[in-house]
Amino acid sequence: MAEAGSGLRTVRVIQYLVDGKGVTLLDTLSDSFVRTARLDDVRAAGRISVRVAGHSLALFFHDGRVHAVDNRCPHMGFPLHRGTLQDGILTCHWHHARFDLESGGTFDQFADEARVFPVEIKDGEVWVDISSREDRPANLRQRLRDGLERNISLVVAKSAIGLLGSAEDPTEPFRTGLEFGAWYRRGGWGQGLTIHTCMMNLLPHLAREDRPRALYHGLSAVSRDSAGEPPRFSLRPLPTESVDLTTLKGWFRRFVEVRDPEGAERCIISALHAGADHTQMADMLFCAATDHRYLDGGHVLDFTNKAFEALDVAGWSHAGMVLSSLAEGYAGARRMEESNSWRNPVDLVKILEDAFEELPNVLEEGRNKRESWEGQEDLAAVLLGEDGGAIAGALLGALRDGATEEDLAGAVAYTAALRIARFPTTNEFGDWDTALHTFTFSNAVHQGLRRAPTPELLRGVFDAAMSVHLDRFLNVPPARVPEPVTSEKSTEALLAELPALLDERQKVDEAGESVASYLYSGGETDRLLAMIGGLLLREDRDFHTIQAVEAAFRQYAGLRGTTAGAHVLVAAARYLAAHSPTMRSQGQTYDIARRLSRGEILYEE
Repeated sequence: MAEAGSGLRTVRVIQYLVDGKGVTLLDTLSDSFVRTARLDDVRAAGRISVRVAGHSLALFFHDGRVHAVDNRCPHMGFPLHRGTLQDGILTCHWHHARFDLESGGTFDQFADEARVFPVEIKDGEVWVDISSREDRPANLRQRLRDGLERNISLVVAKSAIGLLGSAEDPTEPFRTGLEFGAWYRRGGWGQGLTIHTCMMNLLPHLAREDRPRALYHGLSAVSRDSAGEPPRFSLRPLPTESVDLTTLKGWFRRFVEVRDPEGAERCIISALHAGADHTQMADMLFCAATDHRYLDGGHVLDFTNKAFEALDVAGWSHAGMVLSSLAEGYAGARRMEESNSWRNPVDLVKILEDAFEELPNVLEEGRNKRESWEGQEDLAAVLLGEDGGAIAGALLGALRDGATEEDLAGAVAYTAALRIARFPTTNEFGDWDTALHTFTFSNAVHQGLRRAPTPELLRGVFDAAMSVHLDRFLNVPPARVPEPVTSEKSTEALLAELPALLDERQKVDEAGESVASYLYSGGETDRLLAMIGGLLLREDRDFHTIQAVEAAFRQYAGLRGTTAGAHVLVAAARYLAAHSPTMRSQGQTYDIARRLSRGEILYEE
């Protein structure tokens, strides 16, 4: 490698273009050129590498001219001067990325454009302009779109790291992913967009250095979920201004009932066109999501809640593309009325239908007693019991005694978390998902009622309670919930042991004990949340694990500092430990991108 001095910062340069027919002299004034090498040395060697003013450059003599290129391959940093140059195309020898030597443009989208530098010749020496002419944020946004379109995780990771590192508001790349996922997946809203929204919800709880990683996971999930899928084409609103929202809501429910996704989608678009706000749209959608019992194992209502949470971040102007993406899921969902477990040996659907008939009178009876209900513990004991009829009666009784819709939903969500906290590892592994579905559905109903506290959505609380009831076999025998006692270990030691526990398989009870001991010993909650979030991010993406942690964080927000809150985080830690460690290959991709962003050399020991 030839080393060269930096030379004068302001020089009057004579550029020589050697084209085989003589020498052309160009008179140029510049203040950003540095001396890099002698022209004869570059011509004789054909290529050399130099390091000047903090830049590693590859100089090539090709077709009578000197070309200067950043010597780090923009894919993974391998030295480009070791590559092959043929017919004006420079090929990196590590992963065979190809670049136009003149412009730096890549022929392989897994690699970024190579950076090229203007070259001038003065007195037989090569001078290179190392000033930056790139609009870096704009380039990163474009590369993010490229990565999403081609499902290239490394490109997505580089973009996420670069954008947040340049002080970009994470809302902007979140919107990019939201728009991409909403339009480029024919089936509409799915796991990818749900993960994307979960990651955005987790962002405030994470350590600053983990936030780009969360964004990367969300964006990559969207890209993977859309890969190979046909796009979704939007429908126009009805060509009328006279139809009212009540009518559209009724039509929407009817179209869902007969499994007509196009009719349902057009009602959504028309309602928005008519000026429906987020409360009215939540009412319309959540009402249809609870016309049938526990649709699609809870996914329909959970996805709807996540769509509204995504709009809370991205803005209501995106409501058309986001909410219309839900229609396919509504129309195609499995209905638990049709399932054996909800009908036999006890007809839980009949119990629920009878309870729903009582709801209007019960709500009226309890209206003047609001704010005075304190029966959470008694209700939880019934909800975890054996009698479906008693559960429905207890829910009606709580409303009659003054429990609000949100109170009731929170109590059911807590018992759903307890099912996970008490989940014994003697169960089949797949049964974790059964308990998880109930918990995330319960959380979605709870969050939805904060947005639209309607009698129709209140039916979802009863559905969730019956799902908790059906999951009772998952707690036979129940795992022991950690007692609220102070640990002999320091809170620092308890926090530090969590990563090691999750490096081993099935340290489920130990992880739960560690989290409980930390909280009961007075550990700082925000540090624990950041730790659990960080441990989630180091694993390969698992849809249900991400849902479990995000829902637990949501529930904990209303239970902070309570024993019930500790139980919720114990549930999250146990679920995460049950699904750790993974191969962590996605984390490897992210770590490569992070090291490259720091200028580290990957190809050397």
